[in-house]
Amino acid sequence: MTVMPATFAETRDALHRIAEEVVSPARVRATGNEIALEATPGGFGTPAFPDGGQVRVEGTELVTRAADGSETRAPLDVDPQHAERLARFFAFTWGVLATLHAEAAEPSEIHLWPEHFDIAFEDREVTYGGSPGDENHEEPYLYVAPWKAPEPAPEWNAVGFTGAETAWTDEAAALAFFRARRDAL
Repeated sequence: MTVMPATFAETRDALHRIAEEVVSPARVRATGNEIALEATPGGFGTPAFPDGGQVRVEGTELVTRAADGSETRAPLDVDPQHAERLARFFAFTWGVLATLHAEAAEPSEIHLWPEHFDIAFEDREVTYGGSPGDENHEEPYLYVAPWKAPEPAPEWNAVGFTGAETAWTDEAAALAFFRARRDAL
C-alpha cells in the first residue's frame, strides 16, 4: 500500500466537486434525470449523451464533446500526479467490479456516483464498491456494505459504515476480498 501525500485529498475533493457541480448536472440536462457517471480514460465522466455529446474530466482538464464530435478543453487547478492516481484508481475499481459483476446473481449497473464519488453496484442487498477516500479515509479503499448488518466478526472492519474494507493493491487481492465477503454473507 502506498501512502499518499496530504495533497491527494485536496485533489480528490476538488474533482469530487467537479463531478457533483459540473459533470453530473450536464448529464441531467442531457437526459432529464440520470446523475450517474462512469470511469473514462484518464478520469471520469458521463456516458455518451443521446446526441453523442459527453462531459468528462481527463487528467487536469474538463473536456466537453459536442454532438458533432468537436471538443473544448478547460484546465482544472488540480495536481496532475494526484489526478492521474485518481484516474488509475477509478479504472482499476471499474475493471475489478466488472469481473465481480459478471459473477453476480442480480446485479445493478456499475456507476460512479457523484454524491459519494465512489464506484459501486448492488447485488442481493449488498453494495460492492471502491472509494477514493472520504472523511474517514485519507486513502482509496474497496468496500462491501451489506444492507443488513452481518454478525460481528473481525473481517467486518469498516470505519464509518457497516461492512468490510480493504486497501486497493492488485486485481487478485481485490477479487479475493470481494469474493470472501460475498461468500461470508
